[in-house]
Amino acid sequence: MYKVLDKDIIEMEIVPNIPMPRRGFPPRVALSEIVNAVLYKMKTGVQWEYLPVTSLFSARALTWQGVYYHFRKWCLSGTFYRCWTGILEKYRDRLDLSSVDLDGSHTPALRGGQGVEYQGRKRRKTTNALYLADRQGLPLAMSEPVAGNHNDLYDIEVQFEVVTATLENAKINVEGLFLNADAGFDSKDFRSACAAKEINANVCFNKRNGDVERDEYFDQELYDERYVIERTNAWMDSFRSLLNRFDTTTESWKGFNYLSFIVLVLKKFKIKKSK
Repeated sequence: MYKVLDKDIIEMEIVPNIPMPRRGFPPRVALSEIVNAVLYKMKTGVQWEYLPVTSLFSARALTWQGVYYHFRKWCLSGTFYRCWTGILEKYRDRLDLSSVDLDGSHTPALRGGQGVEYQGRKRRKTTNALYLADRQGLPLAMSEPVAGNHNDLYDIEVQFEVVTATLENAKINVEGLFLNADAGFDSKDFRSACAAKEINANVCFNKRNGDVERDEYFDQELYDERYVIERTNAWMDSFRSLLNRFDTTTESWKGFNYLSFIVLVLKKFKIKKSK
């Protein structure tokens, strides 16, 4: 059976971040195998009820309802977010923070749900979120998902606070960062949010704001490196459960996103280190 991550990596990097239940009975199977089943679902996009549980568990298998129960419990408790910030802190010295890239992404939401509305440009219902990546294209943080009828600047000061809070929770200093963003982020509110964090906003000028001379900082050579975040989006789209959103709750959607962050970083650092 295909595995997204090696069992040893799951046990060393993810399982220690999963809280054990204070009441009731402990899980009947190894937590690493439950995590592996969730990762399989994320990678393949298979419907929960068709999860091949007999092949994913070595001895006693959980039902697909059991796997889903643990996934939802971990999403609601913020387990995947805490796991992500812990891994981000552990490997922060291996990140390339010479500059970072911010971009918005509209994901088709095929079953509707929370944070879903019609997006005219996509001609379908979507969920919108902001993503931050380092110079290597490794994901760092995401905003709260919002309905797709909102653009990237919707509630930008609050959403940018969510993004930077993830870095701060991982003990990554945001002061002095150079941040690339496209013309869609060329607004006074976004620039003010960056200035409040002492982040250097390298935002492409939006022609809709006029052709008058402007004194804001802009480095074209640095901005040309922004293509890296498009590669990040492609990496994340390789997980079929992220390419199209089927989960109707934002908690599950965020859970899959943070899991994808974890997988991409561990594959970059942990697997190479073990060779």
